[in-house]
Amino acid sequence: MIQLTVQQVGPWARQQKLDSPGAQPVVLDVREAWEVQTASVADDEEANGFKLVTMPMRTVPARCLELDRDQPIACLCHHGGRSMQVAQFLLQNGFTNVVNIQGGIHAWSSELDASIPQY
Repeated sequence: MIQLTVQQVGPWARQQKLDSPGAQPVVLDVREAWEVQTASVADDEEANGFKLVTMPMRTVPARCLELDRDQPIACLCHHGGRSMQVAQFLLQNGFTNVVNIQGGIHAWSSELDASIPQY
């Protein structure tokens, strides 16, 4: 399982687009709705280089077919534990390009964007 730091997410997304023209990298936020409302990365595909998709962890087994199995997916949660479990689940179920974001939204706030609240 590839682990990305929050600083690596943007370069990873740009590289995915270079490696597979037409590919739309996704940051899959697997936190609960209240968590996403409390603190979230900007849903600005053009600025970030990725599309933000929210799908709470408990819904992933039923909803994972909403995602393209070959789409580059970087999983995100609060600190990295839930997203690691979801990333492993996706890889075990035929998804081919899945990574985990170490430290989650907490690291994103601490290291990249202090305007994102910590909780």
